[in-house]
Amino acid sequence: MKLAVLGSGSRGNATLLGSGGRWILVDAGFSGKQVEERLDTLDVPVNGVEGIVVTHEHVDHTRGIGVLARRYGIPLYMTPGTREACAHLLKGTESVVEYRPGRSFRVAGLTVAPFLTVHDAVDPVAVTVSGPECGSRVGLAMDLGRPTAQIRHSLRDCHFLVLEANHDERLLREGPYPPTVQARIASSHGHLSNHAAAQFARELLHPGLAGIILAHLSQECNRPELARRVIRDALTTAGFRGYLGVARQDQPTDLMDLTRLRSANGSDQLTLF
Repeated sequence: MKLAVLGSGSRGNATLLGSGGRWILVDAGFSGKQVEERLDTLDVPVNGVEGIVVTHEHVDHTRGIGVLARRYGIPLYMTPGTREACAHLLKGTESVVEYRPGRSFRVAGLTVAPFLTVHDAVDPVAVTVSGPECGSRVGLAMDLGRPTAQIRHSLRDCHFLVLEANHDERLLREGPYPPTVQARIASSHGHLSNHAAAQFARELLHPGLAGIILAHLSQECNRPELARRVIRDALTTAGFRGYLGVARQDQPTDLMDLTRLRSANGSDQLTLF
């Protein structure tokens, strides 16, 4: 399985996954043109995307879904509640497949397992994506709010994680947001801080976890090097030696071959990137 985060942050989120030359997007929070351009930098044709899995209705996850669905005939996979909340983005000509949390479905040869999260949206989910042929399992958990028992259970035993590390507590307090917005971000229905993400990552650590990409960083209340240091320090003391990266807002990550990374040095644990 291959993975790239096309971009992540408050101005847009989208993640590309694929196996055998077949691709899906989890969210498309950039304009259709931006998604096309970012896919092009990875040499992935947009008309090769076979589905867009929408996790919730917020614009930084949905901005391009209607345009891409109509322009390229890409099916949209959404919960009924998210579909209703996204009605202003759709014209009725799109192919929409409804799914429900707790029920897995197949797209482009991949198995997508959605599960409920705690976030201030109508019907928010996170997902795991599995490649049956390669055996890799990826967890994508952004806009997480807080890690419930169900979320912990759903993300256990993943080989790779895309995990929210939204803000630093001090930078949030000292930042430009009014108190009401600060309270929303820090609430149990908001976003994970660096320290909360570090604790959660430690809980999810197991010998087969090959790597983690930190995502949805606040441009105003976080710094990539700060998020990486907090999570790295927590994981290193727990024995993690895998890949730890940070997704940026304005450019995609590299397209990573997770099967190759898992098997590096003949081990499930990633020791080389």
